[in-house]
This record gives sequence, structure tokens and C-alpha cells, in this order.
Amino acid sequence: MNHILVIKLRYIGDVLLATPTVRAIKAAHSDVRVTMMVNRGTEDVLSGNPDLDKIVVLDKGSLAAQWRLIAGLRRRQFDTVIDLTDGDRSAFLSWISGAPVRIGFNDEHRWRGRCYTEVVQPVPGVRHRIDRDLEVLKPMSIQAGSKDPQLWLMPEEENSANQLLDQLGVQRSQSIVILQPGARYWFKAWPPERFAELADQLTSRYGCQVLIGGSYQDIDLAQQIRQMAKSSPIIMAGRTTIKQFAAIAKKSALFVGSDSGAMHIASAVGTPVVALFGPSNPAEWGPRGGPVEVLYKELDCRSCFHPTCTRGEENCMRLITVYEVFAAAQRLLSVGKPGCGTASSSSSVR
Repeated sequence: MNHILVIKLRYIGDVLLATPTVRAIKAAHSDVRVTMMVNRGTEDVLSGNPDLDKIVVLDKGSLAAQWRLIAGLRRRQFDTVIDLTDGDRSAFLSWISGAPVRIGFNDEHRWRGRCYTEVVQPVPGVRHRIDRDLEVLKPMSIQAGSKDPQLWLMPEEENSANQLLDQLGVQRSQSIVILQPGARYWFKAWPPERFAELADQLTSRYGCQVLIGGSYQDIDLAQQIRQMAKSSPIIMAGRTTIKQFAAIAKKSALFVGSDSGAMHIASAVGTPVVALFGPSNPAEWGPRGGPVEVLYKELDCRSCFHPTCTRGEENCMRLITVYEVFAAAQRLLSVGKPGCGTASSSSSVR
């Protein structure tokens, strides 16, 4: 075993949760060359990771570009491919690589199982995604040590984050709280008016600076929350790279948001996290790393995991109240960084 390819063609959070698997491989075989293939837009999560020798980025380009990628895979002569994606495209790439050992999942019992030399059998019960990924290492007799995801920050990335904070007018003398209102699917999002109320409560009680995070697609949502709030939270949405966000989260006293890549990044850098879960199960997707408070109503959301949720005001995210979120924030702030846990005034939440 000289050259391993690890494939994870998913989203930012999924790629970050795959880092314990890569770390376990390198810890067991330090002389093995490890390459990881990920989707375009997720590669920054892995930059600077000492467990990786190379990162290959998959673009959804022309047919000619796809063939160049395939030819490149075969030229690299991988002897082992570990596919953590559980998807048809990644299974095909595993097979076309020509590696004599190809390990992957096939929970749906589809044709892709024939692309692997060994299919990892599912373990009964709900398991965290990290533990599930680590199952692929059993055929290689590799066991993991630490199971926390890792994200590496370089000094220049921290400096870039500091420059952005200065541009946003963030005062270093005050603690920072990040609210992340966006979600990939609407039914995983907490209502914006509740984020606005939470921002006011945190500002009033703790005198902290609230930053509203998110991607470019979340700018309108962030502006809506700022308009509804009385405390004038600072809009950070659309302004950060992955590493800038991670560096700012590392400096922050608290992160509040739904199941997302941002949530996993904040937890990976040790930031206390209030995680708001609805249709996804925190037993499988919960944050790992820093201190965490998970709010989850444990509804059977399988029938609603699509755009036709019929529960209305009783849907899984709306059942999470501002009172619950603020109480969880208080518990984390009370044991957090110096200066973050002292109440400056009293106020009520519903």
C-alpha cells in the first residue's frame, strides 16, 4: 500500500467530518501517500492538512474535462481507493481508477456495489457520520485514535480574518457571537424573526457583538434579520472565505445555527455551539469538537424531508423556541471564555 485515494464528493460539512478517517490512515501508515478528491467549493476545508499529500478537485465541466480527470486518475496508479461518498459517480471513479483495492459503501444496494472489491456492510442503528466513515478502515485493520474533525489555519489566514473584522467595525474589546440563519433547505432553517430576537437578547444581556454569517445567498436573509433586530447586528454574510470564517469562529464566544457546514467548522475550531436540529438527526450529524448544546425535537421528519412539509407552525424547527436557544446559549457562555459569561442587564425571552 503506497498511494491511497480517498473520495468524498459531498458538501463542506461532510468533507470536514471525513478528516478523522484521513488522520487514522496517516497515523497507521505515515509513509503512504494520501490523495483526497472533493467537489469544487469544499477544498479549502482541507488546505494545510498535514495528513494529505494532494487534493484533487472535481469540477462539473465538459465531457473532455471529465475524460482528462479519468486519465489523470489512472496515471497516478493508486493501489487503494476509499470511497466515503456512497454515490454512483464516486463509485464509477473508484472503478475507473484501476486501483486493485476499492472499498466503499452501498447502503442502497445499487449497481455501484460492483465497482468495489469490498463493500462495507452497514452497522445496525444510528451511527455518527464520522464513525460510519471509519468503518471503511476495518478491511485495512486500521483503528482511529481521535475522532474529532480538524481544520488547519495558517497565520496568514488568521491575519486575513482580523483584517475583515476591522473592515466590519468589530470591536476587539467585546466578545463575538455568530448567528448563522441560512440552511441548504428551508425546512432546516430557524425563523429569521427568532434570530433577530435572540440577537437582541444576547446583546442586551451580555453586551456582545452579534455577527450574522452566511454565504452570498444569505445576504438578503441577513439584512432582513438586521432590520427586525433592535441591536444592529453586523452582517458578515457573503464576506468570508471558509478559512476566514473558521478563524473568526475560533475567536468567537458562541455560534448558533442549524445543521450546516458552518456549524461543523465552528465546532472543529473549538467554538461553543448551539446546534438547532430539525429533520436531520444529531446522533448522525451532530457537531464534534468544542462544547455543544443540541436542540432537537425528535419528530419523525422522514415524511417532511422535502419541499412539501405540511406541519406549518408545528414543524420541527418552529417548535424550537427563543427561550430554549437563549437558555442553551447562557449555559455555554457561563463556562466559556473570560468576559463572556457576565450578564450586563436582565431581559425576558419567550
